[in-house]
This record gives sequence, C-alpha cells and structure tokens, in this order.
Amino acid sequence: MLKPGLRLAVGVSGGADSVALLRALHERSGPLGLVLHCAHLHHGLRGTEADADLEFVRALAAELGLPFHEERVDAAAEAERAGESIEEAARRLRYGWFRRLMATGEVEAVATAHTLDDQAETVCAKFLRGAWTEGLAGIHPVMEFCEGRILRPLLEVRRADVESYLKALGQSWREDSSNQDSAFTRNRIRHELLPVLEGWNPRLREHLAQMAVLARDEEAWWQAELERVAPQLVMEGRPVRGGGRAGGGGLALDVIRLAALAPAMQRRLLRYAADRMGGALDYPATETLRTLALKGRAGQKREFALGLRAERTPRELRLTLQASSAGEAKAIPEYSGPIPGEIVAPAFGVRIRMEVSPGVAQEGLVGSGKMATLRNWRPGDRVRLRYSGGPRKVKEVLERLRVTGSSRAVWPVLEMEGQIVWMRGVELEPEQGITLVATDL
Repeated sequence: MLKPGLRLAVGVSGGADSVALLRALHERSGPLGLVLHCAHLHHGLRGTEADADLEFVRALAAELGLPFHEERVDAAAEAERAGESIEEAARRLRYGWFRRLMATGEVEAVATAHTLDDQAETVCAKFLRGAWTEGLAGIHPVMEFCEGRILRPLLEVRRADVESYLKALGQSWREDSSNQDSAFTRNRIRHELLPVLEGWNPRLREHLAQMAVLARDEEAWWQAELERVAPQLVMEGRPVRGGGRAGGGGLALDVIRLAALAPAMQRRLLRYAADRMGGALDYPATETLRTLALKGRAGQKREFALGLRAERTPRELRLTLQASSAGEAKAIPEYSGPIPGEIVAPAFGVRIRMEVSPGVAQEGLVGSGKMATLRNWRPGDRVRLRYSGGPRKVKEVLERLRVTGSSRAVWPVLEMEGQIVWMRGVELEPEQGITLVATDL
C-alpha cells in the first residue's frame, strides 16, 4: 500500500482508531518515505462536541508538523435531500471530500482507520441483511478511484490493540457520543449482538474478518468466470425463423445449456441477466427463477419485483419488463448528435451542448463521426456518480432522488459510446476531453 514518496492524507476523526493510524504512520513516515497530511471532515452533527473534535485534530496535526485539511458539510440536510440515512449520507460526503482532496493533486491517496472490529461488524450487518457473497466481502483494503486510492492499513488490527498503543504513547483521543446510540444498527451489533456471540466463540470477530477475505477472493474469481460464460448463454431479443435473433425482446437464456452448469453458476447467470434488465433478485426469487428455467413447462410465467417478468419457452427462459414499464419508455423519442455539437430534445425539455475541452487532445473526437444519444433511461442502465465509489443503477439513483410515478417513467440520460455521461438531476464523473452544458428549454 505504502510506496516511498507517497503523498498520503490520513482521515482523522479524533477517535482512537484514526489517531492511532496517524501516530503510527507519522512514526514510520521517515523509513517508509511518506509525505504525510492530516484531513478532518466536520459532518455538521453533534454540535459543540464535533467542534471540539475539529480543534483536537487540528492541534494534533500542528503538534506533529503536518499539513492540515478540513471541510464542513451538513450530513443531516444531505440525508433528508437524498432520502437516505444519516450514516449513508455521511459516508458519501466523506468519500466525496476525500476524492476532491486527491483531485487537487496535493495528496495521492487517503488512509482511513478501519480495523478488524469494523470489518467484523460490517460482515455481520451484511449477513443479517441476507447479502450475497459480494456483500460478505465487507470492507476492501484498497479502493481505486480515478483521483487516487483509499487505503485501509489497519484492517487486521484489533480495536483493543489500538487503544493499548495510544495508552503506551500517552496519547489521548476523542470519544464520539453517537457511538453509544442504539438507534444505529452498527452500534447495536457492536455493543449487543457481537458480545453475546463471543460468549459462544471468543474468536468470532477474527473469523468474520477472515470470511471477508475469503468472500472477496471468491467474488473476484466468480466475476472473471461470469464474464467468460455469460456472453455464451445470455442473449438479447428473440430467435427468428431461419436463424439469428431480433432485438427489442429483452434477454433470454438457453435452458439446455444452463441445466448443464453447476447450481452456483446457474444462480450467477440468472442474477446477472435480471440485473441487466433492472431487476434485483434475492435468494427466494433466484430459486423461483431457477426452478422455472430447469423444471418449468413451455408457457409458464412468473412475475418479480420492479416489473421483471420471466417466461419459459421450449428452449429458453425469457426475461422482459411488463408492458406498463417498458411501453412508456419506448414511446419517448431518442435524439442523436455529433461531437462536438448540440442536441435539442423537446420531449425532455432540455438542450445539451457538447464541446471538446480546451487543451485536451481532440484526436478521435472531432471529425471522427462519433455521436451521442439523448434517450430515456432503461432498466439495467448504470451511471458513475461523481465522488461515489462505483457504478450505480439508474433506478437506484431515481429512488434516492425520490422520483416516482410518471416522472420516473421519463428521465433523460446521455449515452456516448455505450456509456452514460449525463443524467438529469445528478453530477456524474466527467468524460475526459468533453464538456457538457445542459439547459432547460
């Protein structure tokens, strides 16, 4: 994680874990060749207590002679605006700020002080929610963003060892009163559930953290295997007489070839296909779909959440959206235009101007015939929100924006070479070399 010359900011809340990480890295910054910074985000919560946290961290950075970065946000207001929990909003704001900090070029990476105990609590919470393997992977040691990396050097360290280290140094830390609030699920897991379970197995937290490592490695292998197999079995459209397939008919899986695979791969393929259609299958829904594929009769149908419909034919399992969901999207026209250029879309009430950014090489953009298409969103579409950890489904973004009913049925996105680069109402990762300016008609 830590290469010589790395310009590294440590995210310090003032709690024991982050203070210990800062002190440990500062102690080793010389031998490791690190250029260390200290960063603190004030979430706008806990009033004067949070103000005191900020002053504590600022003073600690000054004592260690480190550059100090601070930012203030209003996590409660953001949570209300986005329709999410305060925990979710605070995390999103925190990582958004880390990414902006890295984007300035002052630092290349940010280190956070997640410990083995945090990992165990995360895995336990995911298990309680019925997560698949990808959820049980928990907290990843490294998160890659276009601006830089988020590093978690303490994931194998127990919280008790962190506090012992600080006491040996004579270093104080701050206590967050909200960490005792049982209204938060993580706190109930930390203070109530795990202590009870440790009565059965004192090494429970260690085992949960090990499960995360195993799940992460298993998931990486499965994703590679899925990318290899899926193109052979998941097909678009419907078969036509004489060979080939006609588009516009959803997705289909060859049930004969599906039956020849192991159950684990069958589930992966079914979830993959449903995800592409905008569906989200839990375990019971996946098993219902698998039974229909392997044991169903031609003509049998099943309906699932979010408008997903499955139909068994003699040779295929076909996935479509119900007419009420798909029909409205088809009625909306699509608008295309060259890059650079302008798209005027009366159906969406928007005009989008696409310009090649000054100072960026224009090869492959100007005069190459590349086009952009402004269209209605489709189930399975994904976008990469700016300052967010990875691609998200458009339907999930619309849920966060509290867009419902007829408004949700018609929501414009701009697609460029298979990638959505603009979506109404949110800020996406910028497309390198292209500037997009959207105005209402």
